[in-house]
Amino acid sequence: MLNTSPTGFSKEPRPVYAQELDILGFDQYWNYDKQMEQPYMWAEANTYWYRGVCVAKLKGGNLYTAPEIIIPTDENGIPIVPEPDGNFLRPVDIQAMVSANLDILQIIEQTTVKKILAVYEKYKGRLDLFHVAFSGGKDSAVLLDLVKKALPKGSFVVVFGDTGMEFPDTYDVVNKTQKLCEQEEIPFYIAKSHFDPEQSWKLFGPPSRVLRWCCSVHKSTPQTLLLREITGINNYIGLDFVGVRAHESATRSDYKYENFGKKQRGQYSHNSILEWTSAEIWSYIYANNIVINEAYKKGNGRAGCLFCPMSGGISDYFRRYNYKTEIDRYINLINQTYDGEKQKKNAESYIINGGWNARKNGREITNNANRCIEKIYNGNLIIEVTNPRNDWTEWIKTIGVLLKRENNYSIFFNDSVFDFDLKINKTGYIVTIPEIILKDNPAFGKLFRQVFRKASYCSACRVCETNCRKRAITFLEGKIKINNCSRCHDCHNIDSGCLLFHSLRHPQGGGSSMKSLNSFADHAPKPEWLRSFFELKEAFYSEHTLGPMMYDIFRRFLKDASLNEKNHFTKFASLISKIGWETNTAWGLILVNLVNENPQIEWYIESLDIGHIYKRQAVEDMLIAANVKPKDAKSIVKAFKRLTEIPLGMNLHFGYVTEEGDLVRTKCSVSDPRVLLYGLFKFAEKCNDYKEFTLATLLNDSIDRDGISPTRIFGLDREDMTPLLLGLSAKYPEFISASFTHDLEKITLAKDKTSSDVLELF
Repeated sequence: MLNTSPTGFSKEPRPVYAQELDILGFDQYWNYDKQMEQPYMWAEANTYWYRGVCVAKLKGGNLYTAPEIIIPTDENGIPIVPEPDGNFLRPVDIQAMVSANLDILQIIEQTTVKKILAVYEKYKGRLDLFHVAFSGGKDSAVLLDLVKKALPKGSFVVVFGDTGMEFPDTYDVVNKTQKLCEQEEIPFYIAKSHFDPEQSWKLFGPPSRVLRWCCSVHKSTPQTLLLREITGINNYIGLDFVGVRAHESATRSDYKYENFGKKQRGQYSHNSILEWTSAEIWSYIYANNIVINEAYKKGNGRAGCLFCPMSGGISDYFRRYNYKTEIDRYINLINQTYDGEKQKKNAESYIINGGWNARKNGREITNNANRCIEKIYNGNLIIEVTNPRNDWTEWIKTIGVLLKRENNYSIFFNDSVFDFDLKINKTGYIVTIPEIILKDNPAFGKLFRQVFRKASYCSACRVCETNCRKRAITFLEGKIKINNCSRCHDCHNIDSGCLLFHSLRHPQGGGSSMKSLNSFADHAPKPEWLRSFFELKEAFYSEHTLGPMMYDIFRRFLKDASLNEKNHFTKFASLISKIGWETNTAWGLILVNLVNENPQIEWYIESLDIGHIYKRQAVEDMLIAANVKPKDAKSIVKAFKRLTEIPLGMNLHFGYVTEEGDLVRTKCSVSDPRVLLYGLFKFAEKCNDYKEFTLATLLNDSIDRDGISPTRIFGLDREDMTPLLLGLSAKYPEFISASFTHDLEKITLAKDKTSSDVLELF
């Protein structure tokens, strides 16, 4: 039954058909007919409900491995069975369900139809176009039916954005919907990129959670170009009806019904079914005989792109089981594209554990020559461009007027003139410009760099072209031509100035040196030092009784923990003092800081796995293999024992040393979830301030990244993290949203919050 008030059951159930039961192996437990017309039960995430009773749960599962089936038991420990004596499962009585919910369903429908009509009346005559964004999924199918009921014939068109990576079953729904629209005289269009996925994946490298070039190249750009053709207007302004729902994810829960420029620059959107639950969506589908995408019957909770970097876990298992040929095509592309011995030796693990979708740059892409190298030398910015793909003299028109002189060039930018040199060589050219110009004119500096990034990499993905509402940018056989540019710089409002450069860019600059790994020598902190520090506070620096070497090293420890700043008791130290400096909460926060600032603590966390017993000599050998001198290696091992004797080990349970002298790191006692929240923000800030990821990403220690996940720091697994994240999301929604609905898991940290803001919660 639909319900207008919160219930114990989630608002995001999905129907479960015989196909899904067969795929998971439920035919070993239950009897049921193999009919495909009616569902047998409902599922919410990984929990299966039959006539109001939880009858099964799933655990684990990945691209290649089926999840484990867990049958719950009653209070007497007897497994719960959906039907007694092995009787056949009874299908959901769809007709009875629809009839029982008809009144509330009609109210929901009428309310939504009025919203759609109201926004149409509001903008009718003011906009160039109204269109329904159709995806072939359940939400867009319901939306299209509602728009048809609300708006007059001829007032809107339907656009399917074909990424070329859709579920095979989606194309069947699209074909049926297109024929139906044609019968009803509703224009139905298909927007598709001039790149096919195999081309783009090889050109850009596989998409990742951070580098989601695919959405721009395969979805928004083709749709914009198509709508320009339909309207005949380069700078058209339209409104698209979108099937976004707040219950789908925590991020979408913040969406509004109407917005401008959120989905696509310069365009209006209306999220007409924003407040619908999936229960209401499915009820409407059954009540109105809407075509159902067969992908849902095969266990898929969503019907978007077939192999998306945002998916994972059980979702990937369903996809590969049902569409093995198509999925393996993408897996082969990943294996062909990635470089490095680690990936080649353990390709399957690399795919399963999310190494492919966690990349942040082009370092691991095979045959990825660095076409644009930027460096500062002798007070100049030097840009070395090799084998450029497009003409820099065209791209520079977007920022100013170019004047060539005898040995150099000048660019007129915002009433100023800037000189630079450009020398041609056999493979490209070298650009030189004084660094002081860029420092004094940062807006110019950013655009100037981006001109040469574009020229180096531009392969006519046409994203820049769609950003240009004046139609100043055109491409002919992949070559750029710019005429009548107004220098609005919209073509520069792209990650790094060019999506292809951004996806393939090489990290520039080295990492931290191993020589500083031995941070504490033989003077790791002792409990009495810490007690003295927190009792004396500011006076500690003048009244301590430590020897010179001990004092210097302890100050380093305090500084890396954010407790000391230029011989002053910090605001963070005051907070720790108020919390109770010996508590596990205090040391959870301190440990997060130490991991981010102290290379020795970082090494312990990265190198020692939770629960594993490491022989003292083995740890020394690990350090020596990392180019640490033998004497320093002994000091680092010795320091571990000292650290376990302060509250870091005694109360937070960071680790211990056995009687035989072996080292063990243990799961930390994180009693306050806010500590985890602090760790998440610190992690995001280290990882280029990227604040959207999945739990699978957090748990994957094989990903090459600058930050260390709090799951690794504290030794927390998926079962620890899920309730903690959901609890934080419920209690501190202004900081974090976590969603584990269907096969999507997403963790989003508030963009306007920082780790310092989290500390205010204490």
